[in-house]
Amino acid sequence: MKSWMSFLLPDDEYKERKMLYFFSEGAILLFLSLFVMLIGNKSFHLDAQTILLVAMGIFLFYVSGRYILSGIEYTDISTERAYKKELKATIMKTVGFIAIFLTIYLLFIGVPTSLNKWLEISGLLVSVSVVKFLSTYISLKRSYQKNKELL
Repeated sequence: MKSWMSFLLPDDEYKERKMLYFFSEGAILLFLSLFVMLIGNKSFHLDAQTILLVAMGIFLFYVSGRYILSGIEYTDISTERAYKKELKATIMKTVGFIAIFLTIYLLFIGVPTSLNKWLEISGLLVSVSVVKFLSTYISLKRSYQKNKELL
């Protein structure tokens, strides 16, 4: 019987099991972080919104980081040719993201009038693009190395 959470899980049984481990570890870490913040709140006086945002961030970064570093995302990448092809696709997806983001921004918000606004948008775009590319690249590299070892 499938859980209500099954839409978050991949169809591959091995990946599904690993993801369940990641979610479980993240949930335990979330519980421990909330417990530590509950105790530490007497000294630091954090508001509820800050505590919840930090706790959600811990959970999301942990689960995402474990998934990226596990090397289970790209199961079909085992040759150097397939690796290079997927790396080019990753670069193109990142460039495509930049183009789409800029287009949508310019259409809905308009052309920024000040240099400061251009710098803000550029900084955000570069930051998000670098994080997206690096996370995909690390996952691809780990998957390639893991799959190569299995052959």
